Amino acid sequence: MTTPVAAAPAPVRSAAPVRKTSTVSASSPVAAALIGSEVESVPNRPYVYTPNPDSPVAAALIAPQATPARAPVTRSYVAQSSSPVAASLIASAAPVQRVAPVDRSNFVRVSVPANNTLGQIRGMSTAGSPLALNSAVALVMDQNTGEVLLNKNGGQVSPIASITKLMTALVTMDAALPMDERITITYDDVDQLKGSSSRLSVGSSFTRQELLHLALMSSENRAAHALGRTYPGGMPAFVRAMNMRATMLGMRDTNYVEPTGLNSGNRSSARDLALLTRAAYSFPLIRSYTTHPGQSFDVAGQTRRFNNTNRLVHSNNWNIGLQKTGYISEAGRCVVMQSNIDGRNVIIVLLDSNNSSLRVKDAESIRYWVQNNLGRGGSRSYGGVVAQAY
Repeated sequence: MTTPVAAAPAPVRSAAPVRKTSTVSASSPVAAALIGSEVESVPNRPYVYTPNPDSPVAAALIAPQATPARAPVTRSYVAQSSSPVAASLIASAAPVQRVAPVDRSNFVRVSVPANNTLGQIRGMSTAGSPLALNSAVALVMDQNTGEVLLNKNGGQVSPIASITKLMTALVTMDAALPMDERITITYDDVDQLKGSSSRLSVGSSFTRQELLHLALMSSENRAAHALGRTYPGGMPAFVRAMNMRATMLGMRDTNYVEPTGLNSGNRSSARDLALLTRAAYSFPLIRSYTTHPGQSFDVAGQTRRFNNTNRLVHSNNWNIGLQKTGYISEAGRCVVMQSNIDGRNVIIVLLDSNNSSLRVKDAESIRYWVQNNLGRGGSRSYGGVVAQAY
């Protein structure tokens, strides 16, 4: 009996390279030019591009010298090397023509003035001020009696910049929210209006109390915005609470649209801000944070130092119980302060100063004036407005 012999297995042949043809839209100028061209994909090998000689553009890629003369192209194109079409374009691309430098020897340099503040537009001049104050608006009020001691344009309504954050703090304290609750900075807190920078990176987390501290001491806009964003009912409810609180304080010239002060729609008068300062002074935490010289905070795992925006808190000549600075271009340099000057508790409001140094100079002039005219040894009577600046 013959034993059957198994047939030898047929040899395995490697598959021939598959030629892939892409179907493109004839409505596309580039696609239409490449109709008929094929791209061969071979495993573990670079793409091979076989142009169709019947295609006008493909023929031009084969023999670039045959193309009509064109104006030099000055734009550069960065293509992806893994793309077969891009690879063919890279190989045939003409060198980039550089534009000759422009002769600027005949140019005339001019300086463009900065945008005027609202006070400058209204012409609130310093002329006639008994203290020669630079600030367009100034008001000094006796904290205990509410008597106005000095008034310069105190009823004018203007943008108040980051002084807004005092009301932000007031509403936050009124709500009695958990101060140890952690709040994460999000992209919603990034300033989209003026593009201001912040050291509080998106994703960093702070307690509500830390955000209040940063908003009042260092005027951190993202901190103030996060406080409003996480208020019960969100930002709309927070802004309503700000305006309601202003009404309760008798701030009839005031309107708020957001909690940071970046929006010039936040407006008030010096008289109203004196009332706000007096109300905020009743909160020990607000007093402490606004006058804190500086402190380090953990920001996304890194320790960063934050300082007070008002250098007068470091001065031995001042006894400041509460303060808040502010600046946007529409408002100029602003500050509100509560201070004990020669035994008298006063509230000082300065709005729309040209720069920080002149704002400090105005504050020093007022302190000297109060010491010599309204302090314990002063001879002025306190009936009505002591000094009216025009």
